[in-house]
Amino acid sequence: MIKIKNYINGTLIEPLSQEYIDNYNPATGEVYSLIPDSDERDVNVAVEAALKAFKTWSVTPAEERSKILLKIASIIENKLDDLAKAESVDNGKPFWLAKKIDIPRASDNFRFYATGILHFASESHAMEDSALNYTLRTPIGVAGCISPWNLPLYLFTWKICPALAAGNTVVAKPSEITPMTAYLLSEICIEAGLPKGVLNIVHGYGHKVGAAITSHPDIPVISFTGGTKTGESIARTAAPMFKKLSLELGGKNPNIVFADCDLDKAVKTSVRASFTNQGEICLCGSRIFVEKSIYEEFKKRFLKETEKMIVGDPSKEFTKIGAIVSKPHYDKILSYIELAKEEGGKILSGGNSVQLEGEFKNGWYIEPTVIENLSFDCRTNQEEIFGPVVTLMPFKTEEEVLGYANSTKYGLAALLFTENLTKAHRVAAKIQSGIVWVNCWLLRDLRTPFGGMKQSGVGREGGFEALRFFTEEKNICIKF
Repeated sequence: MIKIKNYINGTLIEPLSQEYIDNYNPATGEVYSLIPDSDERDVNVAVEAALKAFKTWSVTPAEERSKILLKIASIIENKLDDLAKAESVDNGKPFWLAKKIDIPRASDNFRFYATGILHFASESHAMEDSALNYTLRTPIGVAGCISPWNLPLYLFTWKICPALAAGNTVVAKPSEITPMTAYLLSEICIEAGLPKGVLNIVHGYGHKVGAAITSHPDIPVISFTGGTKTGESIARTAAPMFKKLSLELGGKNPNIVFADCDLDKAVKTSVRASFTNQGEICLCGSRIFVEKSIYEEFKKRFLKETEKMIVGDPSKEFTKIGAIVSKPHYDKILSYIELAKEEGGKILSGGNSVQLEGEFKNGWYIEPTVIENLSFDCRTNQEEIFGPVVTLMPFKTEEEVLGYANSTKYGLAALLFTENLTKAHRVAAKIQSGIVWVNCWLLRDLRTPFGGMKQSGVGREGGFEALRFFTEEKNICIKF
């Protein structure tokens, strides 16, 4: 059985507690590795190493930092199959999905910021003939990066890459539910020659390791992706300490389908946006609003496509929906399906757990579930389920559906299907979401800002927004 270790000061070491946490394979429901049960003491050692490394890394030329990050990117690419298999086993997602999306994106994150830092520039402002202002952007110090379990290496690297590229050192915590690829990244960093202490990865529970990172006085900047309640807790701790905060939180995203859409494209994209990664993506479109004149036709086609979503062994190419990441989350999703029934919802498809055979008989699987006959403001349509569960609702007017779409406390992403360009611009501008996809989903340009409105978060990640976040601005005014 693999025993994962912390990566501190360039070395793989055991937690000071000598205690470990069971790590489950969701596909089988069995423990397959052990995770360090780290605590504040391990974080303190990691911060000490990061502070020491910051003195050198922060003044290392951008070209040198770029070379190391590019080397890490190349090693990730060379280990594509191994990393994808590890991600699939750890998370429960289909192997083909991890190979196509998760691991390539992790490599892309390193490559993007390794090259982006070479083109990162600041502003200057001339005051006619009296003075010149220019802005310096310098690394802040030790960055605390805390990432979630749904896209483990993908989102972990999206945080640490811009922080490292900008000259910060990092103390990072991956989710204790899916730690394996972060551990493998530790080995890759050693192979690539990343200087000691530049990146430190401390495994363990959020209430121990995450809390220690958040409250540490020598970590001035925190980047967190995860649940809104945890984000609130981090903000309560970090705000009085005047830490710089980026919080990418939950979503309950609307998918609006107008009658003038390309129906075939809308149906197929909506199914993908509903159930990819078992619906465990904060960007999934879980509330589907369909214009009344095409509602029945959309529903018929959507259900037909949903039937093709095979639940099964994540290692198989034909599997579309793998295992739910953990038993507690599996139970939570099933409880929301029961809630939907209590609220008057009609199950059109799915609604049940799935028991596979053989070694997978104890795994955590749920059918893709489609529900209708619910009000827009019921709990099922207001609270984040984060699983393979979507609702269908008809609407009559543009004003009506905008009210439905904007009714939740979240504002992360939205989907919009129409062939009317004027309508697309008009509706997109009125949707209260940080990201709006028109006639597509999950089409990401790494140069663009990413983040949500309302309780979906604070700040923006991605592109040069991330490099700006991980640097401190200083204006210098020189009088002529």
